[in-house]
Amino acid sequence: MVQTGKTAVEKVFSKKSGRDVRAGSIIEAEVDYVMVNDITGPPAMDAFSQLGVEPKKDKIVLIPDHFVPSKDIASATQSKKMRDFAWKYEMPNYFEVGRGGVCHQVMMEKGFATPGALIAGADSHTCTYGGLGAISVGIGSTEAGVIFGTGKMWFKVPETVRFDIDGPLDESVEGKDVILSVISRIGLEGGRYKCLEYRGSAIQQLGISDRMTIANMSSEAGAKCAFIPPDRKTEAYLEGRARNSWEFMDSDMDATYEQIIRIDASELEPVVSMPGSPANVKPVSEVDSEIDQAYIGSCTNGRIEDIRRAAAVLKGRKVHPRTRLIVVPSSQQVFEDAVSEGLVKIISEAGGYVSGPTCGACLGGYMGVLGPGEKCISSTNRNFLGRMGDKDSSVYLSNPSVVAASAVAGRIISPSEVLKVA
Repeated sequence: MVQTGKTAVEKVFSKKSGRDVRAGSIIEAEVDYVMVNDITGPPAMDAFSQLGVEPKKDKIVLIPDHFVPSKDIASATQSKKMRDFAWKYEMPNYFEVGRGGVCHQVMMEKGFATPGALIAGADSHTCTYGGLGAISVGIGSTEAGVIFGTGKMWFKVPETVRFDIDGPLDESVEGKDVILSVISRIGLEGGRYKCLEYRGSAIQQLGISDRMTIANMSSEAGAKCAFIPPDRKTEAYLEGRARNSWEFMDSDMDATYEQIIRIDASELEPVVSMPGSPANVKPVSEVDSEIDQAYIGSCTNGRIEDIRRAAAVLKGRKVHPRTRLIVVPSSQQVFEDAVSEGLVKIISEAGGYVSGPTCGACLGGYMGVLGPGEKCISSTNRNFLGRMGDKDSSVYLSNPSVVAASAVAGRIISPSEVLKVA
């Protein structure tokens, strides 16, 4: 049988395992970095302690983010365990509160994620780094603990599903709309244990922030990892940021894909995921619901580009009297940029609340948890039953511009409807 070219994920796993591998191969590979947070870190440390070895310190990244600053004794205990571990082993890559932020944003900002890298993270949205051309996979805490001590992990090389997204994107369409549209097509299981690869002129049109959003929410389709071919925008983002040298890897023209799905980008529009499933997607124009809360933040859409878009909608306007707006920057750097650019002032003057970086209410932690019957439109990644609070609350997912417009209107609405009102 004639061998065809390789997909990007096959190339990365071949390099990191030192073998010529294909989809379906079970391998042991060298991991560039392993990341844990304040929830997944403590059990990883317990697993590591059973190995009786010294940690691979330069490979380990510790980022408290889910319940920080600590909201109660239980979360304080988790954070303390991570902190004690970091000090005991003199970990060089520990990001304390006030110096880090949401784990995936920090991994990108601080230059850990680079094209061709293999990164494991004890969090399901680790696939975010595919926005830079890395292969990054979510793992369990026990696996993370093993990597702490060995620097390696076994993997099954995934098949790749390719999305060719071509054509002009309307200026109102953001990365969130692209990925929600993809999920609506393939469902929550459509990418199960697959690498989802995104290509085409529409993807090239998007900036790194939007590409990160697309890679991030590939998790909601069950993906093992995501991949967007790196280009000059990637290189510009990495300049002065990358910690290591990198290699631009891309799929060969004759690579074998499990499936190729073509999407006409000119047909995409701003959308909303209805409560219960990220795959339950409707155009914003077809959704009419009053809201109690509007929430902008998380590893999906809490970057400076997202806050700029929200501020552009909010400038000179007020949040609806019956609605609360909560904006949570995804990192300390994003927070500082939002302050220096005057975005926090715009949001505050509109009647919104801005916090420091944390995962907050995305996972129903705190800083915006919903009560019974409350409705929230959110730029986060999941809207399953009870995700952000009470089981009788409802969460709608959208891009940050729609969230900001809805905060002003007190109901879900397109930004164009708000902006056209003088």
